[in-house]
Amino acid sequence: MNKLDQGGHMATRKKQKPGSGTAPTDSGIRRSVIVTFKPKDERRDKSADKLDILMESVTSDVTFFDAAEFAPGETGVPTGMSREDVGFDINLYEAPIVTAALTETEIDALRKDPNVAAVEEDGQMFALPFDSLVYEGQPSPLAETVPIGVQQIKAPSAWGYSRGKGIRVAVLDTGIDWLHPDLAPNVKGAVSFVPGEGPMDGNGHGTHCAGTIGAAINGVGVVGVAPEASLYAVKVLANNGSGNWSWLIAGLNWCIQNQIRVCSMSLGGGSAPIALQAMANAAINAGLLLIAAAGNEGPDMNTVGFPGKYKNVIAVSAIDNANVVASFSSRGPEVELAAPGVNVLSTLPGGGYGSKSGTSMACPHTAGAAAVVWGAHRFATNVQIWNLLASTADNLGPPNWDVWYGYGRVDVDQAAGALVPAPAFALKP
Repeated sequence: MNKLDQGGHMATRKKQKPGSGTAPTDSGIRRSVIVTFKPKDERRDKSADKLDILMESVTSDVTFFDAAEFAPGETGVPTGMSREDVGFDINLYEAPIVTAALTETEIDALRKDPNVAAVEEDGQMFALPFDSLVYEGQPSPLAETVPIGVQQIKAPSAWGYSRGKGIRVAVLDTGIDWLHPDLAPNVKGAVSFVPGEGPMDGNGHGTHCAGTIGAAINGVGVVGVAPEASLYAVKVLANNGSGNWSWLIAGLNWCIQNQIRVCSMSLGGGSAPIALQAMANAAINAGLLLIAAAGNEGPDMNTVGFPGKYKNVIAVSAIDNANVVASFSSRGPEVELAAPGVNVLSTLPGGGYGSKSGTSMACPHTAGAAAVVWGAHRFATNVQIWNLLASTADNLGPPNWDVWYGYGRVDVDQAAGALVPAPAFALKP
């Protein structure tokens, strides 16, 4: 995939006050924060750019990137930059956000600025696999394997309606190995918002999720739920499996700009800044469908993590191949759908294959299902696709909805073949 290797123009902006780069007046210790400005028409300085307002209080040397300006074939943040020197500028009316590593003096000044709505700690999120890899049930090198989970949600029966062709799915994760033979035909772009790391997957988590969504039908290896979907690696988790919320915010901004349809987020954390909710709402309003892992904090109740906890994000719990909720799967009123998440066979970096368990594996089954269904109903809205997935799900628990399975196990065949519009289902009370 040459366009990923060639790199390209990097859209960056460096904002500094005259004399910046000198030592700050306080201890000089900087920490990552997320600054949410008031909407432009509500600011005291209505004509000023938010970066110009920010730099009235900031002297630290920071290079700000407009995440939305990265082209799909660019690599994202230059790998030579440190995390402390990178900031993101989000230019959306619903989410006027700037992220940066700032000193305590700078943070205090911004908190007093009447143009600023909130200054929040950045915080961390994590990939959500439950256990280590196992290498049983490897696909035959001479034939193609349809993993049990792909069969369980009836994806092959739906391929007569659609295989997800032309539907853009972003895997917001640790990156994707786009050289993997099962993924190379479908990966159309990659970008990294992790300072110091390129978009190639150095962990395995993102590549595994990508294979479940869209491993191609090519005569070898495995097949994904949507084997002709267009995959985009949006790296928001470092190779160690952790990431900052600010990177996810920048990644979602990129997805809006690049007309992504489905965002698969097999990640989470126990708390998150309000700025992330504003970005999620902006993405939904822009027509994207956001799907996230519910979390692996079961069997306790009320354990769904962020961003799956948000009203407009579909939280997916994990079931085994007997359609029983996994003991590790988070439960709670935010769960909306269930999908296979135990011993899921998929792709690994370097052309390999292996099985993983976790709600991280359930999430891409649902993202792939959304791609197939959207391909079958090309003029549907994101809300209509959600309603189709919910209204056709196979109930596995008490009637209607419950805290373990939500509306039930995803049924790709029924959703792809159903009529639009579907009955109205609420995205969480």
